[in-house]
Amino acid sequence: MVLAGGSGSRLGAARNKVYLPVAGRPVIAWSVDALRHTPGLARLVVVVRAGDEELLAAAEVGDVEVVLGGTTRTGSELAALQHLAPAIEDGCIGVVSIHDGARPLASAALVTAVTDAAVRHRGAVPGLPLDKHLVEVDGQGVVRRRLTGAHATMQTPQAFAAGPLLAAYRQAGADGYDATDTAGCIERYSDIAVRLVPGEETNIKVTVGADLDRADALLRRLRH
Repeated sequence: MVLAGGSGSRLGAARNKVYLPVAGRPVIAWSVDALRHTPGLARLVVVVRAGDEELLAAAEVGDVEVVLGGTTRTGSELAALQHLAPAIEDGCIGVVSIHDGARPLASAALVTAVTDAAVRHRGAVPGLPLDKHLVEVDGQGVVRRRLTGAHATMQTPQAFAAGPLLAAYRQAGADGYDATDTAGCIERYSDIAVRLVPGEETNIKVTVGADLDRADALLRRLRH
């Protein structure tokens, strides 16, 4: 699943930032490719804002399932999970990976590492070295405590066992709860001990203009 429901307000752009060009392609095209090449991938869903369907089509992201998102991140993820619910409930989908459409530089190795960890442990997130005052990780790599600011160190894609993920988001939707990332919802509504996988310094999120310039330079250097 790739979330593409953001905006371009912090970039000063008139349109959603994921459709802005970087290294010759829209940001979202790079982000979708990050998941497309994951071994064992069964379905690829892109969650869009209503009205952005033509922008996604013009981005030439290939064969994807398009789902209209909600007004919040949690609402958008829930919409995609409800779309996948029949396959999840039938056991056809065992793990769901959620990636931010504004992160065009996640490597195939990172995506695979997170997915493999989720298969083994039911939940995994990538992150850079964490300040001990923000989060505690035990000897098994389990995230034990997350305080204000800890989310800033986390990256995507994040991957979780599909059944508990769907149940968690259905409960979050019923409660009107909105998490800043998928792990936050899982930690609140499930017993999954989320594992930490080493993230990548280059896996930046395009938020402001400087990020777009940096992503462009990195992509041209690393992918061409």
